Amino acid sequence: MIDSGDARDRPPILGGKDHAAPSVFEPANLLREARRQKGLMPAAVPEICLLDPDGDILRALRHAGRATLSPGWACYHTELFEFEHAALRFGIIGCAVGASFAVLLAEQLFVSGCRFLVSVTSAGQITPPLQHDGGAPPYFVVIDRALRDEGTSYHYLPPGDFAAADPALVAAAMGALRDAGPPVYQGASWTTDAPFRETEMAIERARAHGILAVEMEAAALYAFARARGNPVLCLAHVTNQMAVNTGDFEKGEAAGAQASLQVVAAVARAWQTCR
Repeated sequence: MIDSGDARDRPPILGGKDHAAPSVFEPANLLREARRQKGLMPAAVPEICLLDPDGDILRALRHAGRATLSPGWACYHTELFEFEHAALRFGIIGCAVGASFAVLLAEQLFVSGCRFLVSVTSAGQITPPLQHDGGAPPYFVVIDRALRDEGTSYHYLPPGDFAAADPALVAAAMGALRDAGPPVYQGASWTTDAPFRETEMAIERARAHGILAVEMEAAALYAFARARGNPVLCLAHVTNQMAVNTGDFEKGEAAGAQASLQVVAAVARAWQTCR
């Protein structure tokens, strides 16, 4: 656990928190006013929703004519699209980058009809999985815990080093992904708010924790999930080694969209069977 020390020495993000207290500003009220202003009728979003921080999945779906705007999504900041894949209906928001933005959207999605949220984010390699031949990206990691090197999670949970996924959900997902096609591993990630401050010291600290990848959303989404009691699973699409060599960030066919959809469909089926 993090030692917060004397109260006078605590940074503001650790002070003045009552994690059990309700918020004055509620997502349902925000969306009520947004619908009023936009003239939208209430309409539920799909039960399974996807955050696509890189936007590659959504771009591929729109290019193929497979994504349509969701009629009742009243968010001020984003557009929600709907699509079908593997006989499942999904909602998807593209370019939802960063911890605070991801959780802002998660709050609004779960009061709008979402019952399960998946995030598939591009990630940098920290330590190659032991089972991964050659060690080079791309591959996927089902994130079972995330190092809390961001700010949002501290508003949802007391201080601690990691925010963890639901173990039963992780186990179900890994079981479903065993024969999904793309290489998928289970492990820890490091969630940072500052991707261009990944120093050698910070990377070595992450390696000492046994962390596989660095990304920008998982710790906050898992803290939200635990605090709110909503099922969330975060997947790291490990695509790069932080561009220290030329030729990095290659994701595969359609910028990795097809592989990502295979993984998401398997995870969604796993959630359906264990809920």
